[in-house]
Parts: sequence; C-alpha cells; structure tokens
Amino acid sequence: MKKIEELKVKIFADGADKAGMQEMYAKPYIKGLTTNPTLMRKAGITDYKAFAKDILAAIPDRPISFEVFSDDFTDMERQALEITGWGENVYVKIPVTNTRRETCYALVRKLAAQKVKLNVTALMTLDQVRGVVAALDPNVPSYVSVFAGRIADTGHDPIPMMTTAVELLKVAPAAELIWASPRELLNIFQADEIGCHVITVTNDILKKLSLVGLNHDEFSLDTVKMFYNDAAAAGFKL
Repeated sequence: MKKIEELKVKIFADGADKAGMQEMYAKPYIKGLTTNPTLMRKAGITDYKAFAKDILAAIPDRPISFEVFSDDFTDMERQALEITGWGENVYVKIPVTNTRRETCYALVRKLAAQKVKLNVTALMTLDQVRGVVAALDPNVPSYVSVFAGRIADTGHDPIPMMTTAVELLKVAPAAELIWASPRELLNIFQADEIGCHVITVTNDILKKLSLVGLNHDEFSLDTVKMFYNDAAAAGFKL
C-alpha cells in the first residue's frame, strides 16, 4: 500500500470550522480546502463574507472554494464575481443546476471567459461532466466536482464513472476532477488508482490516516481490547 506522501491524488480538506480548517492547513499533505453552505450552517456561520475573509486571511496560499448561494443565474454571476475578488487562491463553486433543473453551462461559459476560477459542483452523471467540460475554458484553472460518495449511497459503484470522467477532462488540461463526498478512507486510494486529480475529505475521515498500513492482527487485538475495556467500564454483569 502506498504511503500518503506517495499518492498522486491531491487531498483537500472539506469543512467550515475555522479551527479544523487551520488544523488541516498545517498538514503538508493537505493541498487545498473546500466548504459549502450546508457545512457552514452546521458550523453556525451566519456572516458568509466575514467568515470567508477570515479564512482567507488565515489560509492565503492554498486553493479554497466558496460557493454561490443564489438560485438565479444572473444573481449567481454577481455573487461569483464578488467572491472571485476575495483572493487569488479562491475558486467559485457553481452548482451544476439550480433547483429548477436548469443547467449552469451558460453561466460557466460566461464566467470562464472572464477567467474566473470555478469549482462546478454536485455533478452525478457523465452527461453533466460532458456539459461542464464543454463550457469551461480549457486553459483556465477549474475543478469539476463529482459526488462519488453520493453515487455510492444509491448502491452504484462510482469507480467506472469516475474513471470515464478522468478521460473526459483530458480535453481541458487546466481542469481537475474532484472525487467529492467520500465515505471512507479507502476512497482516497481508489481515487489515486484511477488517476483522479483531487479528493475532498472531511476531518473525521482524515483523522483515520493514522490507521493506514496498520497490521491487521494488531488492529484486531486493539478492537478486542476496546470491547473488553468498554464492557468493564460500563460495569456489565451476567
């Protein structure tokens, strides 16, 4: 098994807790960070712009993605142009459709023509990948974020789709494919094996990195000890 430092896939930390984001930023294997309105709401963020500016002051030199939150494409464009001005390391997240199933492709094309670095998000089909790639400027840095974890949640293996997506992005050399919403640490190694460029990982999964390469006999014994010690601590009797 490869060591983390041997992986070609770039690991981005996904979260909205400043302390957690700074903790991950301190790790040399974390190459970028992402967040979204859902994570920000869970973290209790109420002032979007103030939070973003605070994070960018603390993390000025790695890619960070912030998402628009309008459902109207004209207003999305306005938000995107403001967000992109917050820093050179900022990528603007644009959802692949709005809530009315209208695709974002025209907006992506318009923003890409203005050299806005984009992170087109929430993709789950290859048709969506094709539509986004066709709209991007192939020479402007961007991310295409496919929610492989959510695809797996539906009972479908995401690996064949992600493998095809890697090939589809070859016509846009400045674009990178993100394996988004992973469900387990193994997904990092799967993403690396198929040549995926980036994987976004939450802190709870990243904390399992210390287990990589652990001897399974020892891990088994540690598990037995955990059950024994917890039973004893609980005072269970029969």
